Amino acid sequence: MAGAITDDRRSAGDGRQGRPLIVTEDVDLLDDLLRLCAAAGARPEVHHGVPEGRGRWEAAPLVLVGDDAARRLRGAVRRRGVVLIGKDQDDSGVWQRAVQIGADHVLMLPDGEQWLVDRIADVAEGVGRPALTVGVIGGRGGAGASTLACALAVTSARQGRRTLLVDADPLGGGLDVLLGGENAEGLRWPAFAASRGRVGGGALEESLPELHSLRVLSWDRGDAVAIPPQAVRAVLAAGRRRGGAVVVDLPRRIDEGVAEALAQIDIGLLVVPAELRAVAAASRVASAFGMVLRDLRVAVRGPYAPGLDDEDIARLLGLPLAGEVPAEPDLHDAAKPPGGIARGPLARFCEGFWERVAVGSEAA
Repeated sequence: MAGAITDDRRSAGDGRQGRPLIVTEDVDLLDDLLRLCAAAGARPEVHHGVPEGRGRWEAAPLVLVGDDAARRLRGAVRRRGVVLIGKDQDDSGVWQRAVQIGADHVLMLPDGEQWLVDRIADVAEGVGRPALTVGVIGGRGGAGASTLACALAVTSARQGRRTLLVDADPLGGGLDVLLGGENAEGLRWPAFAASRGRVGGGALEESLPELHSLRVLSWDRGDAVAIPPQAVRAVLAAGRRRGGAVVVDLPRRIDEGVAEALAQIDIGLLVVPAELRAVAAASRVASAFGMVLRDLRVAVRGPYAPGLDDEDIARLLGLPLAGEVPAEPDLHDAAKPPGGIARGPLARFCEGFWERVAVGSEAA
């Protein structure tokens, strides 16, 4: 059980990283808290009361106070980020003690363990602005969605953002292959199939192949064609917590795993070749994805069929126009990934896209 007695603004919310502080003399409770800190990837400081040393109490990003120690903290400086922790569900006095020490939350173990692990992990990683997450979907097979997803990620990384490229289409052939890194060291999707709950963002980033200054989560050459929805949710959330940009290459079908990915996507780009049959196919895809994505835009790829232009296609699909995706010379040169030519037309399109969405997110 966990309960809030003040608002949920927390000291970790400004993105500071640091070691949580544990204050207790209860050996059993200390064992539990150390176990939960380990699960969250944090190394705490442990004290029996307010720590000696100027500013150490105030500087800790999170303070976990055992109910046994509450009385010893009554004179401590009031601060945010204090959690009072007990085990007696029937002790009504715990709320009074929480008020006396200025605690933000009261939590009872073992019921509140997952909440506490998440809170400690936020502190360990530093919680800042989540990554702007863009999903790319092909309006039909061969529309060029994977190419655009790679180009967006490569361009984002070249602009200095922390960037993660996620291949959510197990039948697409592998984005690591498209980037010329199928033999690069690092984990692929099947390694995360058993992930549940919280995945450490830093550990995820370090475990993935690094190609063209970005991290790539793709598929191996095995037989796996699906990842449990819980794993998709946990892994994508971990990538978003690192900030920067996340680009997700999506399949044209929606299953449980794809639905979990869509729930974390800020902007969807539907790539549509400029021909009538492609528009007809894309209308079905737009109908399905538009029910989930609040911001779905169309990116048109030429050459154009007679009588069509990009605005016509956007109007037929009932979607805002993201722009025309230009052709890229030397696209099949492994040394030059999609968007890898800094002054090329595809890179310029991607640069314009990131500039527009960055301005839009700042305004929001």
